[in-house]
Amino acid sequence: MDTTNKKRCSWCGDNPLYIKYHDEEWGVPLYNDSKIFELLLLETFQAGLSWITILKKRENFRQEFNNFDYIKISKYSHEKLKKLKLKRRIICNTLKIKAAKTNAIAFINIQKEFGSFSKYIWSFVDYKTIQNNFITESQIPTNTKLSYKISKDLKNRGFKFVGKTIVYAFMQAMGIVNDHTINCFRNEEIAILNSKNRDDF
Repeated sequence: MDTTNKKRCSWCGDNPLYIKYHDEEWGVPLYNDSKIFELLLLETFQAGLSWITILKKRENFRQEFNNFDYIKISKYSHEKLKKLKLKRRIICNTLKIKAAKTNAIAFINIQKEFGSFSKYIWSFVDYKTIQNNFITESQIPTNTKLSYKISKDLKNRGFKFVGKTIVYAFMQAMGIVNDHTINCFRNEEIAILNSKNRDDF
């Protein structure tokens, strides 16, 4: 990966893990339910923590949570959840670990209702990325009316750890909004990607 002579969002700094995530994943539209659930699980564990903390433990999460298989997670036994609470290689938060199963069940229920979680979540923006063109990161909100609306709906459907700020971070990460600043090389790349006709729905 060429990381030289490129202007980036300043939040990724010079950390190679952050740079790779920024350049290859953050803001790229996700339509695959398995990938979306992976991101949702990681975002809910991020609550109150930094994203780099989650990224560093991402592969540990993958191993402990059956490669983010929401069907398997939805069937976790009480004993399995108790064992996960002792795994220091992930985030040992009892409520968040319980929420992983709760959210997997709610995720599957949405699939049954809408055909896919992707169709459900993208319907909030009429299946089109919101293209923002912020000049500086200080202009980027931590939450919006839309993230509040989605958060409220998710909570009504039984999801946990999906407050409006976590939901906005989720929206940014999965490309519902393009919040790369205009001086970042990825802003234009993702805008071009979003301008192409899609048949994902």
